[in-house]
Amino acid sequence: MTTILLKPHKEESIRRFHPWVFSGAIARVILDADHRAAEPVEGELVRVMSADRQILGVGHWQIGSISVRLLAFGVGELPERFWHERIASAYTMRQRLGLLREDNTIYRLIHGEGDMLPGLVVDMYGATAVVQAHSVGMHLHRSEIAQAIVDVVPEAENVYYKSDDTLPFKAQIHGDKAGWLISPSKVSDQYWALENGIEVRIDWLRGQKTGFFIDQRENRALVERYAAGKDVLNMFCYTGGFSLYALRGGAKLVHSVDVSQKAIDLVNANVARNFPGCTNHQAVTADAFDYLSAVTNGKIVNDQIVNNFDLIILDPPAFAKHRDAVKNALRGYQRINAKAIEMIRPGGILFTFSCSQAVDKEAFRLAVFSAAAQTGRKVRILHQLHQPQDHPINIYHPEGEYLKGLVLYVE
Repeated sequence: MTTILLKPHKEESIRRFHPWVFSGAIARVILDADHRAAEPVEGELVRVMSADRQILGVGHWQIGSISVRLLAFGVGELPERFWHERIASAYTMRQRLGLLREDNTIYRLIHGEGDMLPGLVVDMYGATAVVQAHSVGMHLHRSEIAQAIVDVVPEAENVYYKSDDTLPFKAQIHGDKAGWLISPSKVSDQYWALENGIEVRIDWLRGQKTGFFIDQRENRALVERYAAGKDVLNMFCYTGGFSLYALRGGAKLVHSVDVSQKAIDLVNANVARNFPGCTNHQAVTADAFDYLSAVTNGKIVNDQIVNNFDLIILDPPAFAKHRDAVKNALRGYQRINAKAIEMIRPGGILFTFSCSQAVDKEAFRLAVFSAAAQTGRKVRILHQLHQPQDHPINIYHPEGEYLKGLVLYVE
């Protein structure tokens, strides 16, 4: 196995169990005598050692500023049943948290560094696990991971691999990036799963992420608590998760808005499934900024009258996927929150989120503060929100905190 030798004093963070080795910390790469390439191949397992030749751990080699993602500490190779043991540990935690219930068959089984498997995401939808690799190393281990899932998780029968949008685009990937890894039972394209008793259609073949945004489960339940009798606007609605909870919570009217017609079709299917004959829901295909401007100016969008609202949800896609985009992202958050605060009715409640890992919670809060100040309205924070318990943050890896949200009361 190739050995990565660190510079003096560059092992401190690893001894504190941080799973990343940065390229600047590496002194030498010592290739195995049988190594066929002149340098490590992306995705191969490598051993990491300190400058005084003490073994620090083993992980996946990758090209970039993060050179190694450590899988195990204090050992020079992975234990024989490594994948089974790590997945079993993650599954046991979800069991103990009470997430595995008859009325909740949707949950995240593996959350990367949070479950000590950096570069791997696994979401469960009933009997189907959807696997995403965010590193070449995890891609190379996909078959072992799939087998470990069905061996460990009692309800898991099928494993679908969906990494065509998540693997490093510069890597030379061999093998399929999407498709069934294990599928003994026939799975319908019209697949439904349960989240807190609400049926949701999951489209892992063509949908975003693994097919659904599981990380907003607890925050959707909070929307349900506030929705009774209110006119609700769900922006960037995707498949309508917040809308479904608002309807179950007794909302008077719910508007779901997304720029994607495919997403709107799924919203309508989800509403029809859970609330047959529903007449107080409208789904609109529109750009978010254009729609909020239309609300403010009293215009009509898609032949539908646009009203002001009592409760608004802003859950946009990541405005910043890397550090260089943070400044523009913060301007985007300020702009869209200002529009929402400006037009919400007095006594209204605004749920606003950022899922951009590159934007920390203080910067996001400052952007929302600036938006509120711009409108001149009185605004109070009711809740500070984050990702749920099946998206854990490794205490040694604070970078794993990515979802942040605020619930505001606007006078």
